[in-house]
Amino acid sequence: MADTYLQYGCGLCAPEGWLNFDASPSLRLRKIPVLGRLFKRYTPPFPANVLYGDIVRGLPVPPASCRAVYCSHVLEHLALEDCRTALRNTYHYLKPTGVFRFVLPDLQVLARQYIESDDHDAALKFIMYTGLGRINRPRTLHAFLTEWLGNRRHLWLWDLKSISHELEEVGFTHIRPASFGDSTEALFEHVEDVDRWKNCLGVECVRPDDTKSF
Repeated sequence: MADTYLQYGCGLCAPEGWLNFDASPSLRLRKIPVLGRLFKRYTPPFPANVLYGDIVRGLPVPPASCRAVYCSHVLEHLALEDCRTALRNTYHYLKPTGVFRFVLPDLQVLARQYIESDDHDAALKFIMYTGLGRINRPRTLHAFLTEWLGNRRHLWLWDLKSISHELEEVGFTHIRPASFGDSTEALFEHVEDVDRWKNCLGVECVRPDDTKSF
């Protein structure tokens, strides 16, 4: 049986060889007769091989079936308890010795840039880069649909210490900071985008081999 490589929150990046899921409501709304044509005007054209799936609610994936799992700029869009659920589900889908790799904004980097900056707009930039503020409230249908369907707002931010603790609580081991393209799993090169790793926090960890008898 071939190994499964799972990506959730894939957006428009859905390479062959990966099982690609995204939780965007537009994936469902685009299929509604008549209304679907309206939503297609405001939503990106997802590749045909993207499946609807929410890592928090659970994906239609057998337990302990995945050799590797990847997500890029997903976890920061989840509330704290939802993120913890997502990490538990990720662990559940991985085979023993399976690899989980992800990238997200680095709170430590953003905070250091803010503290060390002498610019008059340093605070504005910090709020913008963290995604925790908004410049304008959505007042038109287009603006409302873009915000609702796009799920762009950040709900929680992490640094290496805090996310490593959460991973340890779930059971992950071999937790390490990761850099673009440094994984021993070759297929990660098909889902990673160097621009999404710049000044961000990459992490790789492993589900331990709990099948060994002692």
